[in-house]
Amino acid sequence: MDASQTRPPVIIVGAGLTGLAAAYHLRSPYLLVEREAEVGGHARSRRVGGYTFDVTGHWLHLRSPRARALVAAVMEADALVEVERRTRVHSHGALLPYPFQANLFGLPLAVVQECLCGLVEARERAARGAQVGATFAEFAVARFGEGIARHFFVPYNRKLWAEHFDRLSAAWVAGYVPIPSVAEIIGGALGLPQEGLGYNARFLTPRGGGIDALPRALRSALLRGGGGELRTSCGVEEIDAIGRRVKLVDEPTWRPYEALISTMPLPELCARLVGAPAAVREAAGRLRWVRWRYLDVATRAPAAADYHWVYVPDPALPFFRVGVYSNACPAMAPPGCASLYVELSARDGAIDEAAVVAGLVQIGALARAEDLGFLTVREIEHAYVVFDDEHAAATATILGWLAGRGILSCGRYGAWTYDSMEGALLAGADAAAWADARRAA
Repeated sequence: MDASQTRPPVIIVGAGLTGLAAAYHLRSPYLLVEREAEVGGHARSRRVGGYTFDVTGHWLHLRSPRARALVAAVMEADALVEVERRTRVHSHGALLPYPFQANLFGLPLAVVQECLCGLVEARERAARGAQVGATFAEFAVARFGEGIARHFFVPYNRKLWAEHFDRLSAAWVAGYVPIPSVAEIIGGALGLPQEGLGYNARFLTPRGGGIDALPRALRSALLRGGGGELRTSCGVEEIDAIGRRVKLVDEPTWRPYEALISTMPLPELCARLVGAPAAVREAAGRLRWVRWRYLDVATRAPAAADYHWVYVPDPALPFFRVGVYSNACPAMAPPGCASLYVELSARDGAIDEAAVVAGLVQIGALARAEDLGFLTVREIEHAYVVFDDEHAAATATILGWLAGRGILSCGRYGAWTYDSMEGALLAGADAAAWADARRAA
C-alpha cells in the first residue's frame, strides 16, 4: 500500500471561502468538515418568495491575479457581472457621494467650513511633527481634522463598533479607509464629485443573484476533483493540539492529524483546545469582537434610491448602513420589487420596526412605508474583529502556539483579522501550500 494512503489526511475545519479554497488547492488528501448543512460561511444566501438575501453586503473585489484565476477556474465565464460602485453617505439630510471626506458639497455651509478648517489645522499639526494618536478616533482627527471626524468618522464608527469604539486602534484601516489628496477634498467641497476612490470602486456579483454562487462553485469543483472528503453538518468537539488529534461531534474516536487548517473564529477554536497552556487561555480571553443584528428587507416597489449601499452616521437613525442588493443585481428581487439589508446599531433588545421603516424612507431607500413587503431579523455573532491594544499580542501568542503544533488558523476569523472575500480565497490557497509542505517535510 502507498504510504500516503496510510497517513491521516489534512483536516480542514470550516467550509467558508478559506476552507473551500484550501481544499481546492491541496495536493494532499483532505477531510473538510463544516458544522452547518451548507458550505459558504458568511458568504451564503437565503431565498424567500422570489427575494434573495446575502449575509449583508457581499461584493467581490478581485485585484489579485491568483484570485481572478481561481474564480475563473471554478465559475462559468458569464456567471459574474462587473458593477461600477454607487455608494452614498446620508448626512445632515443630504445624500453625498462616497467617501464623505472627499465630497462635502451639499452639506450646510457651516459644516463644510468646519471640515475644511479642521483639515487645514490637521495638516499644520502634521507639518509641525505632531504624533498620530493610537486610537482610531485620534487617527481620524490627525488625518482629516476635527470637523470631518466629528461629522462622519466618529459617529458612524461609534454606531458600528458600539461599546468597543473607544478602545479601537487604527490598525485595521490600512487599505480600507480612502485617503484623498487635499486637491480632491477641496474639489469635492466645491461640488466636483470625487468618486471611484477606495479599494472597491468596481465589484463583481453573481448574475443570477446570491453570493452563494461562489462557494457552491467551489464545492462542485471539489466534488469533481475527488481529492478528499467534504462533510457538512459535522462540527468539531475538541482539538488535542499536543496529541495532534481531533474529536468530531458524534464520532466515538479521535482522528489524528499531521496538519490541521482551521478557519473557525479564533475564540471558538481556543474554546475547543484540550490542554492549552495558561498563556494561550489568557490570550483567548482578551479577544474582542462585534456582534450585530441586521434585517433582510423585501419591498413591493423598486428602491427609491439608486445606490448599492449608503453609510448613515446620524445617531438618531437606528442603522449605520443600508444596502440595496437588487440595485446591483436585479435578479435578487421579483420584477418591480427590491431586496435590502439594514445593519442595525442596537445589538439587543426590541427592534422598533416603525422607526427603521421611517428611517429607510428618510434616507431614500423606500419611497413610502407602505412599500414594505416583509422584514426578517438576522444575527451575526462574529461580525467584525476588534483591533484594540490587546489584539496584536493576544493573536500572536495564540497563533504562534498553534503553528508549533501543526495547526494553521487562517482566514478572516481564523487569523482574527479584517479581510475581504478575495483575501479569504488567497488565505486558503496559502494554507494549502503550508499543509502540503508540512506533509512533504
